[in-house]
Amino acid sequence: MQPAFAMSFLGLAAIAIPFIAGIVIALLPRAAGRWISIGASTLSLVATIAIAAVFASQGMQSQTVDLVSIGSCTILGLVFDKVSVLLAPAFVGIGLIVTIYSLSYMSANNREHPDAPRRRFYAFLTVFIGAMPGLVFASTIVGQLVFFEITGACSWALIGYYHTAESNKGAMKALIITHIASVGLYIAAALLFINTGTFELTAIAQLDPTLKTYVMLAILIAAWGKSAQLPFYMWLPSAMAAPTPVSAYLHGASMVKVGVVIFARSLISAGTVPEAVGWVGVIGAIVTLVFSFFMYLPQKDLKRLLAFSTISQLSYIFLGLSLSVFGSQLAFQGSVAHIFNHAFAKTLFFLVAGTLSYTTGTRMLPKIKGLMKKMPLVGIAFGVAALAIAGVPPLNGFFSKFAIFAGGFQAASGNWILTTIVIVGLIETICCFAWFLKVMDGALLGEPSEVVAAAQPVPRSMVVALVVLIVMTFVSSGIAAAWLG
Repeated sequence: MQPAFAMSFLGLAAIAIPFIAGIVIALLPRAAGRWISIGASTLSLVATIAIAAVFASQGMQSQTVDLVSIGSCTILGLVFDKVSVLLAPAFVGIGLIVTIYSLSYMSANNREHPDAPRRRFYAFLTVFIGAMPGLVFASTIVGQLVFFEITGACSWALIGYYHTAESNKGAMKALIITHIASVGLYIAAALLFINTGTFELTAIAQLDPTLKTYVMLAILIAAWGKSAQLPFYMWLPSAMAAPTPVSAYLHGASMVKVGVVIFARSLISAGTVPEAVGWVGVIGAIVTLVFSFFMYLPQKDLKRLLAFSTISQLSYIFLGLSLSVFGSQLAFQGSVAHIFNHAFAKTLFFLVAGTLSYTTGTRMLPKIKGLMKKMPLVGIAFGVAALAIAGVPPLNGFFSKFAIFAGGFQAASGNWILTTIVIVGLIETICCFAWFLKVMDGALLGEPSEVVAAAQPVPRSMVVALVVLIVMTFVSSGIAAAWLG
């Protein structure tokens, strides 16, 4: 079997199996849904890992496979390169972890949100998992648009899962705002087709500098919308009305990662990128970074704090990607590594929040104290996640942030404006570390508060999810570094 054929077959399997499973879950009795979801996610993960094995065995040479073409116009295709083959297993694997975690969370024993294992939860979550390798492997703007919209539909259904006034409002806000931003991707597709006769992303390199700037800025606007950057940020805090496993997947490996992935793919495909794109990206990133930090400060709800933390972490990624336009490959690689590393750390932090909701009935920080004495595993997971997000060695966030800032200073050499922006970003990182130390001191140390003292035991499926993510938060940076070189 030819390697390109093998990878395309496995890629289609990784996408199709969760989609088929989602339909099956909707048709079969409720109790079967969670097990079908786990089985489909496992098969999809195996397929993405097998792609990585084939790709590595062929010397990691990028390959593109056309799937649907009309004449010389490619409509749909798959691209296998270091970025897509690294990210796909992470996104699917985290989906599997979240599904396993949900076995306990979505139950009548949940003190904050007692519930049953409803079919629609597992059906939409499973399709969500399948959409992510589809987005990551897409080689055309049309392919990106298809999965861009599917992730939007799944997020709408899952954010509004509880059907309360708050969750319905949050779901509609996410759907409307991200679809407004998606107009940028439609405009980019139209401009690319009119001027090149194809939807292949690599055709961006054929455009003259002015058209290339328009296309890439249109993609950047769509990316800002999905990744909750200014001026589109407001949907993400409202999405916290979703079940916490959904929040974990939204923030760690799905919805918000769509934006940074499509922008990274445009940079890979475009050849020489006009500096105007870099300037817009850098300025947007640093403004959002500073704004999101100040929004940390008044938050008492752990999930809302993590929502603004996600916005700031995505700003680091946009900052590094945009700085790469000025000539730093290290900044680009650091950004891709941070997509990978942040996925594990942020998923861990959200699942800690969910565990607190399940065991204590609250995720309000003023009520949570003394975790290390009552629930040491949850306390350790809390500390590991917080320090990883803050960028403390030897946790994964440090290494990818270091590469972003090292590459940033490299790109900014001789340019005082860029240098100042990189320094501001570095200061924000230090402030983030200080703030998370304060949060950890309040939540982890001392005698258990009343709600923590009365907490019920952590179920086994939650323990498994937390332990796996703790391990990955230590080792993922090594995986990313070895893979990206």
